[in-house]
Amino acid sequence: MKIRQILTDKVQQAMLAAEIPAEFAPHIALSKQAQFGDYQANGILGAAKKLKTNPRALAEQVIEKLDLTGIAGKVEVAGPGFINIFLADSWLSNQLNEAFSDSRKGVSTVEQAETCVVDYSSPNLAKEMHVGHLRSTIIGDAVVRALEFQGHNVIRQNHMGDWGTQFGMLLAHLNDKLANDQVAETALADLEDFYREAKIRFDEEDGFADRARDYVVKLQGGDADCLTLWEKFIDVSVAHSEEVYEKLNVTLQRKDIKGESAYNPDLKTVVDELSEKGIAVEDQGAKVVFLDEIANKDGEPSVFIVQKSGGGFLYATTDLSACRYRAGELNADRILIFTDARQALHFKQVELVARKAGFLPDHVQYEHCPFGMMMGEDGKPFKTRTGGTVKLADLLDESVSRAQTLIAERATDISVEEQAEIARKVGIGAVKFADLSKHRTSDYIFSWKSMLSFEGATAPYLQYAYTRVRSIFAKAGIVPGALQASIQVDAPQERALAIKLLQFEDTLEQVTKEAHPHVLCAYLYELASLFMSFYEACPMLKSDVAAADKESRLGLSQWTAEVLQLGLDILGIETMEKM
Repeated sequence: MKIRQILTDKVQQAMLAAEIPAEFAPHIALSKQAQFGDYQANGILGAAKKLKTNPRALAEQVIEKLDLTGIAGKVEVAGPGFINIFLADSWLSNQLNEAFSDSRKGVSTVEQAETCVVDYSSPNLAKEMHVGHLRSTIIGDAVVRALEFQGHNVIRQNHMGDWGTQFGMLLAHLNDKLANDQVAETALADLEDFYREAKIRFDEEDGFADRARDYVVKLQGGDADCLTLWEKFIDVSVAHSEEVYEKLNVTLQRKDIKGESAYNPDLKTVVDELSEKGIAVEDQGAKVVFLDEIANKDGEPSVFIVQKSGGGFLYATTDLSACRYRAGELNADRILIFTDARQALHFKQVELVARKAGFLPDHVQYEHCPFGMMMGEDGKPFKTRTGGTVKLADLLDESVSRAQTLIAERATDISVEEQAEIARKVGIGAVKFADLSKHRTSDYIFSWKSMLSFEGATAPYLQYAYTRVRSIFAKAGIVPGALQASIQVDAPQERALAIKLLQFEDTLEQVTKEAHPHVLCAYLYELASLFMSFYEACPMLKSDVAAADKESRLGLSQWTAEVLQLGLDILGIETMEKM
């Protein structure tokens, strides 16, 4: 249900009828206080200012033309020219009843599906995934799920780091391990240890660095034996990532991998085209693009190197090739890339060069979606106690272990096996929600205590809210989903809950438009909180509750549970029937 869109269309029609030019939008917003209605149309003030007329008088003219029959119970002008809209209880009831059996809870699929290419996670296969990969992986996956739920054609792109000079060092070390009768899976069981061993040999062992450089040359030259060795390394490394993806409940699969190596055959062509078009020029032996569009304060253009003086290519070259592939081969309408904010300048440069070169046509949206850092409680980047990098798999295991302890303390009639499954869902959900609920561009403090709390905006609180509804149905002896209720909104708590339920589609639109999963997190927390208020104020299982009231309130409860489950699923967080 697109309440905001319905009201926007209606008010826009009234504004046109009041002879306000079409360039002025209604600007429908949620009212912040109940006395000002449920929604406000705030666009009249801006229109009145441009038209040099009295805004309150203009708002009165719009109301005279505004037809919200059956939708609003009251419409009024407030302040200098705001239009307050109070939705009718009967309309709210009808909307809920019409979509009661709809598994999508009134959320329509988009009329024009876009092909959305989403680049996220992108670990470096030279090492195991660490906490620095968490945000890209889960924010990207939440946005992907939301886009797919809306009906868009989503193409995942896991731009893994599977190429580069460090692989020469790693392949030389792996070759020696295999020569000593170790199998690749055993040798690479701990990628961090493997990398550390190889680096020590590179820095300290006579002749090893030269061998490593030879491997780089062979790898880039397509040597068959070297490529076979590289493929073994990549296969085992990808398997490590897949284990983390499974634990995290994200939707990335092996088929979604489009690593840096995939673009290698195209890199020379990219540079040649940039040179032929006069976009890239030679500077001190390197091929460089000078970007006046993002000059510094002294007027010096931004420098974007696409080929090193020795002939080597860079991330810049690979990302330009990726632009051409995604726009040309995948026919993307929209490209979204999730990396940390420190890469913002790089991707701005990529877009400018790609558009100059024609790799990115004007109709293709190119969106770098930056995010902040996960910080420890000391306010510094999250590390182990010894100052090392935290493996993502270890972090997730610890969260599940901590959740297991909490569940065991609370559990009464739950078996050990059930406790383990609940702990897994709570532990993983807690890590994900703690991250996703923060504004994407903000840094945030990682805190075990707050993320695993059963109070406040946390996954455990929302998972418990869902099970709370399920327990109501269990007490009532009703099979979930079997209820065919007739909802009648009456009490203030019912009204507030009904409005929030019908805002689910508007919320999803904001999530996908801005790539901001925190908007959905906030919505679900507000929904759960409103349900708790409703549950306290509107009894449904007491013997003195009228049958019609009981049925209506159970209907509102079922709607709430289904929206909570849908919303959490879009975030990649699992629910359970009891906890």
